[in-house]
Amino acid sequence: MVDVSQHELVPDHTVLDSDDIEGVLEEYNIKKTDLPKIKRTDPAMRDLDADVEAGDVVQVTRDSRTTDRAVVYRLVVE
Repeated sequence: MVDVSQHELVPDHTVLDSDDIEGVLEEYNIKKTDLPKIKRTDPAMRDLDADVEAGDVVQVTRDSRTTDRAVVYRLVVE
């Protein structure tokens, strides 16, 4: 079976702790539910070091041609 998380086109996914989540929400002046969603069963989430549950926030860091590195946040849903 192919390990999707090791493919070069899959960006890095990191689960944030509660302090980091609060910082992100304050920085953008939003609520957690305003974040774009990602399913807990998404193949990129399968191999994270931490157990991912609904309600967690994941930081996705991908390469960008215009800004070198783009960071986005996703709310984990069932």
